[in-house]
Amino acid sequence: MDHLHVSIEGLQSRLGQDVVGREDFRGQSCLELAPTGLLAAARALRQEFDFDLLAGLTASDAWPTEPRFSLIYVLYSLPHNVFLRLRLRLPGTAPEVDSLEPVYPAANWHEREVFDMFGVSFRGHSDLRRILMPYEWVGHPLRKDHPLGYEEVQFSFNFDEIDKRKPYAHE
Repeated sequence: MDHLHVSIEGLQSRLGQDVVGREDFRGQSCLELAPTGLLAAARALRQEFDFDLLAGLTASDAWPTEPRFSLIYVLYSLPHNVFLRLRLRLPGTAPEVDSLEPVYPAANWHEREVFDMFGVSFRGHSDLRRILMPYEWVGHPLRKDHPLGYEEVQFSFNFDEIDKRKPYAHE
């Protein structure tokens, strides 16, 4: 049996109820975890199963359904050349999960980006603040309920019409 399947089975037997599900699609494996099992899973994967790199962290918003947010962690094992994805689902009201910084220091920037774009908080993060948006920005722009800004694109055929509506045209 290859390293990935040994790792998944070892993690499933160790975490028990914290492993909610497993999905294999086109040769890629994803374990769905309860948020309470994230740190234990990450420690085991790093220390015992050689998943030594947090390659990525992203989120998705399923608004208006609950649980609203999904966090997807992509872990990579350099010695075995395999990827494993971990997925957590979080509620729409006060989404919060433990930070992976103690296990994977590279989580710092990834978690700040998810915090900035989606508003997910990470307990125990060393410096949780905006990283992409200006500090005075209100809201989280990748949430599906975030209001869209709108400005019509100005081309050569509609230049004069759009130009009349610009703020500087009324000075």
